[in-house]
Amino acid sequence: MSEGGLQRKVFSGLVWKFGERIGAQAVSFLVSIILARLLLPSDYGVIALITIFIDIANVFVSSGFGAALVQKKDADELDFSSVFYFSIVMSWVLYIIVFLCAPVVAGFYDKEILTSVLRVMALKLPLAGVNSVQHAYVQKKMLFKRFFFSTLIGTVGSAVVGIVMAYTGFGAWALVAQYLFNSTMDTVVLWFTVRWRPVWRFSLGRMKYLFSFGWKMLASELIHTSYKQIRSLIIGKVYTEKDLAFYNQGGKLPNLIVTNINSSVSSVLFPAMTLKQDDTGKLKEMVRLSIRVSSYIMWPLMIGLLVMSEPIVRLMFTEKWLPCVPYMQIACIQFALEPVQTANVQAVKAMGRGRTYLIMEIVKKVFGIVMIVAVMYQGVMAIAVTAMFVTFFAALVNSTPNRKYLGYTYLEQLVDLIPSILLAAAMGICVYGVGRLPVPDLLSIVLQVVSGAASYIILSVAFGVSQFRYLIDILKNFIKMMRSRRRGEDA
Repeated sequence: MSEGGLQRKVFSGLVWKFGERIGAQAVSFLVSIILARLLLPSDYGVIALITIFIDIANVFVSSGFGAALVQKKDADELDFSSVFYFSIVMSWVLYIIVFLCAPVVAGFYDKEILTSVLRVMALKLPLAGVNSVQHAYVQKKMLFKRFFFSTLIGTVGSAVVGIVMAYTGFGAWALVAQYLFNSTMDTVVLWFTVRWRPVWRFSLGRMKYLFSFGWKMLASELIHTSYKQIRSLIIGKVYTEKDLAFYNQGGKLPNLIVTNINSSVSSVLFPAMTLKQDDTGKLKEMVRLSIRVSSYIMWPLMIGLLVMSEPIVRLMFTEKWLPCVPYMQIACIQFALEPVQTANVQAVKAMGRGRTYLIMEIVKKVFGIVMIVAVMYQGVMAIAVTAMFVTFFAALVNSTPNRKYLGYTYLEQLVDLIPSILLAAAMGICVYGVGRLPVPDLLSIVLQVVSGAASYIILSVAFGVSQFRYLIDILKNFIKMMRSRRRGEDA
């Protein structure tokens, strides 16, 4: 693919991926507000306990081979079909295991309702067996427009189901229905909008080849997901389900914002990087641009949310959720570093450095587990604070391989980050000052958002920040593209 063709692909992919994420984020955010008002923290706590095990089991279905398909330059129908049939079988085997182990999980937490909830929510696994290959195909071909429709339909439909069931008194089951409906619609819509269908062939040889890369991705993702759930497992067992609900709710809004932006960038960046995996100069440019632009977007969002967290929680989720505010503030600092981690990791994966990626995950998680064990009986807040420090360590680890592979030094990465951090800090001071005004929460939030956006843009223009100019150019190009398409349709 030519340089211009790749740029157009990346640009188009980012537009559709951001559109998908923004649409899903808007709907999910509205639904979370409504459900948080209708349901109790204990309802969320029950679901949080279950998703620990669902997420870990889902790794075996959704991770590894999908990344291997995207990374392999000449992946064909036989590769995709072989992975498809393997994923289907694996997903049903895992579902049976989870079904049989559900009473054990319920006994561990001493909550009988978990048996039936886990068995129903685990139906997500067979869906993932189909969906994971669909996602790999769309990502490989950079057909991100398909994601837009599948995600939006699933999100809106699941929102209606969840709200209706919560309003009619189904409690935690409303969250279960919302979760399953979203996965079902995503799979069904992609099945009808993506032309790919499996052929009736299976190659053990192809699976072995893909496994040579995929098992490292699978092992890395399994370590990552299991590690992410350790805190929830400990909080749910050592403390209470309400503590777990407040901890999870505190991280939900920062995670929602960061994940939507990060997943958009990484989904488009990974396949684009694989096309330049042999050109380290071009690859380094892509990584640097990704870190600069995504950090420029991410830091003001996280700093702004940190400053405004209390009135936001009180206004949107009601005062019963105020204990989650400190966890939200800590999560904002933690998630602000995600762009550095994402760009560096995607580069390592795109170059096919699966062994390096696995070693990185092991080092990060061993350090994290040591930190968790050291403070697990010191309170939930201590567990949250250690998560923030572990994130700083993880960012350092993720940056290390690209010093060798791309010549992208720690100092260069720091230089790429500092402008966004300083601008966001200055904006945060302005937002904090406006928040001290004695006005109602809604008016305070509006004034803080307006003052924050205005001060960030003014500072960006005053200091000639290149990321701001880059985003303005993207916006202009997008407007030109839309106008040219409209003129073409009119003609």
